[in-house]
Amino acid sequence: MSTSQDKVRNFCIIAHIDHGKSTLADRFLEKAQMVTERDFHNQMLDSMDIEQERGITIKSQAVTINYLAADGETYQLNLIDTPGHVDFAYEVSRAITSCEGAILLIDASQGVEAQTLSNMYLALEHDLEIIPVVNKMDLPSADLERVKEQIDHDLGLDKDLVFPISAKTGLGVDELMNGLVEWIPAPDGDPKAPVQALTFDSHYDPYRGVIIHIRVFEGTIKEGDSIRLMSNGAEYKVEEAGLFRLKMERTGTLSSGDVGYIIAGIKNISEVRVGDTITCVARAADSPLPGFRDVKPVVFSSIYPVDTNQYEELHAAIDKLKLNDASLIYEKDSSAALGFGFRCGFLGLLHLEVIQERLEREFGLNIVLTSPSVQYHIVPQKGEPYYLDNPLNFPEPGTIQSAEEPYITAAIITPTEYLGNIMTLCMQKRGIQTDMNYLDEKRVEIRYDMPLAEVLFDFYDKLKSISRGYASFDYEVKGYQQTDLVKMDILVNSEPVDALSQLVFRDNAQMRGRSICKKLKQEIPRQQFKIPIQAAIGGSFVARETISALRKDVTAKCYGGDITRKKKLLEKQKEGKKRMKMVGNVELPQSAFLSVLRTDDDE
Repeated sequence: MSTSQDKVRNFCIIAHIDHGKSTLADRFLEKAQMVTERDFHNQMLDSMDIEQERGITIKSQAVTINYLAADGETYQLNLIDTPGHVDFAYEVSRAITSCEGAILLIDASQGVEAQTLSNMYLALEHDLEIIPVVNKMDLPSADLERVKEQIDHDLGLDKDLVFPISAKTGLGVDELMNGLVEWIPAPDGDPKAPVQALTFDSHYDPYRGVIIHIRVFEGTIKEGDSIRLMSNGAEYKVEEAGLFRLKMERTGTLSSGDVGYIIAGIKNISEVRVGDTITCVARAADSPLPGFRDVKPVVFSSIYPVDTNQYEELHAAIDKLKLNDASLIYEKDSSAALGFGFRCGFLGLLHLEVIQERLEREFGLNIVLTSPSVQYHIVPQKGEPYYLDNPLNFPEPGTIQSAEEPYITAAIITPTEYLGNIMTLCMQKRGIQTDMNYLDEKRVEIRYDMPLAEVLFDFYDKLKSISRGYASFDYEVKGYQQTDLVKMDILVNSEPVDALSQLVFRDNAQMRGRSICKKLKQEIPRQQFKIPIQAAIGGSFVARETISALRKDVTAKCYGGDITRKKKLLEKQKEGKKRMKMVGNVELPQSAFLSVLRTDDDE
């Protein structure tokens, strides 16, 4: 049963991390009686185990809700729940493109935060109708008047339009749903025009092939229609079309304004691109819809299978992940220590962790990751400048005229009592303060220009711990600045391990080298001979740890007599250890590679 276009509302929920987006989506599903009490669990739309465990949203999820409004009419609400973490801002931008309105969710006790601002600007860029909603009104620390002032002062939105709710208890959710119907405009578009549908996501089903998530802007798509993907001209026949309820519900047709899915027997994963426009072959649209801005990865790491026979399985798994995570990019790579693998680009360290967990859980793969790196700009003495993200390709120091590293503009909003500690942290990370703005008597916004490489490892964790979770952080990449870059090699038993090489700022090399050597000493099992672990820059060593040998007490049978007898036995043992070291081979366990990735707790 198709709903008339003026009864359709497309909206998304955007907010800072942990302000209650998924909980509000749960209440919407309950109000629409789409889920029974028996089947209900928290975070209904977060389908991945990782999302449930970590309590975060990684993938934006779409669902269609039928709602009986106060005016007695039934409306079709198409909701897209989005992630809040800064690494997944690209998911948010895709969701926003498919909507006419957005609920901007703000925590009643924490107020407006950095990610709230950046998400609001994203929504404004697409001319969305923004409805400010203050959540967590059930908390004793909720301060509605203060948050309303922030909405008026920081966001420039009408504070009289604010809906106070509690997504946990359901307080005010009915009023909000009626507000959605009233304030968000119905979608434009002519159901009889040539078809223009935007692909905003897709996923892979082993039996049905690629399932494409689309928002239809113009025209009507029916089962049996021949469709064309406008980016590559590939043509397919629609086998099934429908809406997203909690499960996919076949309707046979999707017309302008609808958010739904189509299945067209597409088995070749690489042909479907997020941001592509789909049209019908019979009456093709003249031009594609504007897609999404190309996302640029900022963190690079290589992924290798522990068992080299799993290389093809890893290739297939990354292909399938790429299908519903358009921000993942990869190319083939190889390493002397780890064999064949893939060099991948990620949007941040959390994105890297999530991809690693998904490869291990969803595809049952055992993988090793190399140290994450950012993309540097190298200007050689001779030849053209180029970009470099892999330490293995770092040229000889004498051939480089200059090296540049990416810088970001970081915006941090914090309560004033944590300001001193946060400024100290930013200075440790080579940050340069560019702006400081008191939002009110209790909160301040500071802006820093700082190297992206410094933010990668543990900046976010340290910021949260020194501000007790109250400071919020958002950043955008702003360009490149000159740096003193060196390649640091890690040698185990005098053999360089290429997978552990890193590109580092010269002044940080010694500290980073010490930290890595310490961690490797804890992870590498002891052998019958001494194992030196060294960090080297060119020909000079900057850090060293030694794993002592397993020794048998050869002097146990020497009792009494001259000391020279004991010395003779120890010398004999020493010679044996020396010979053993020459032929000995040190196997690095997977945990050794992973330990290098972890944040430095002791520094």
